Amino acid sequence: MPTGRFITIEGGEGAGKSTNADLVREVLERHGFDVLATREPGGTPLAEEIRSVLLGPRDEAVEAMAETMLIFAARAQHVAQVIEPALRAGRWVLCERFTDSTFAYQAGGRGVDAEVVAQLAELAHPGLWPDLTLYLDAPPDAAMTRIATRSLDRFERERGDFFERVRKAYAVRAREQPHIVHIDASRDLASVQREIVGAVERFLSTPGNA
Repeated sequence: MPTGRFITIEGGEGAGKSTNADLVREVLERHGFDVLATREPGGTPLAEEIRSVLLGPRDEAVEAMAETMLIFAARAQHVAQVIEPALRAGRWVLCERFTDSTFAYQAGGRGVDAEVVAQLAELAHPGLWPDLTLYLDAPPDAAMTRIATRSLDRFERERGDFFERVRKAYAVRAREQPHIVHIDASRDLASVQREIVGAVERFLSTPGNA
């Protein structure tokens, strides 16, 4: 059984995942944990190649199921080569996005059957789910304003109704899954980060987690 803990950070585009992943890592390292920070899609050379395929803008329409299967192909490689070995070695893994993203983006946003996503998850990472997920929730319009000045990838170029569906799917997932902690990311950064630190500290203080 893994001896480390698996923490993920979720949220829509522009919600502040990367910025706050750095914060979570700092908190965990202050407590003395050896932390491996990684991301999805990606995390290995092969998975990063798949990431470039998934995120790169293209003229050809990408079928929702093709997109979903590419994501799980990258995830299976990432889990086998990086996440599970680190956990077995006692390291704590901090990952930007995992399968909760796929339930939100591909099931919620694209309309892929959620049961199919669940089945693919069982094939790609049987028995492995985050111990804690911090879901950074921000209204799509406000979040997209934060990234308006950068070059947008294929997902970031989607229309507003897509991101509304994604947000609704995240909300449902957060209500149903006890490992997910909802963080209101629409507030100022200091307030958001205080809540994140509080959530991580509560997790660490729960018997059996640290």
